Amino acid sequence: MHRHDRFVRKIVPAGAVSVLATVLLVGYAAEPDRYTRGFEPEQPVHFSHRLHAGDNHIPCQYCHTGPSKSRTAGVPPLETCLNCHRVTRTDRPAIQQITAWAKSGKPFEWRRIYSLPDHVYFDHRPHVNSGIACQECHGEVQRMERISQAMSLRMGACLACHRDPSDALPPGSSIKQGPTHCAVCHR
Repeated sequence: MHRHDRFVRKIVPAGAVSVLATVLLVGYAAEPDRYTRGFEPEQPVHFSHRLHAGDNHIPCQYCHTGPSKSRTAGVPPLETCLNCHRVTRTDRPAIQQITAWAKSGKPFEWRRIYSLPDHVYFDHRPHVNSGIACQECHGEVQRMERISQAMSLRMGACLACHRDPSDALPPGSSIKQGPTHCAVCHR
């Protein structure tokens, strides 16, 4: 037996496995909360999707105007809220707060629920325009009093649907698979 055999056969592979395990563990542990299921940041004012999308049946794209024509769904400006709330429920403290904020001209910033890493590209258009309901990724929003992230933003969740989108697509869809090559999402 050569004097370096033990080193090459046992120590190098054990060291490589240890380094890989450490990198994966640290990467997983250091993942920001905003990429995980259940992320639910406090918003500047209470907004009930259960009331608006559920009880009042307001379609998602009334407030989130972008998903069929742009990459992003868009966070609604306060003016969208005031389309209805200039005349309805104006006595409510939250509505009064929104009205005052809109009149002040100061920027109002909802806190994003879904946020992808900078190296990931996502486009709502092909998903929405192929008939995939918002609830497939965002959960039963119409039942949520306060929105939380329903879907994991890990690559495996997206790939699972792209490989077999039958559960997400409406019945009779001709789409059998979504693209799975790296450049679709990593640009």
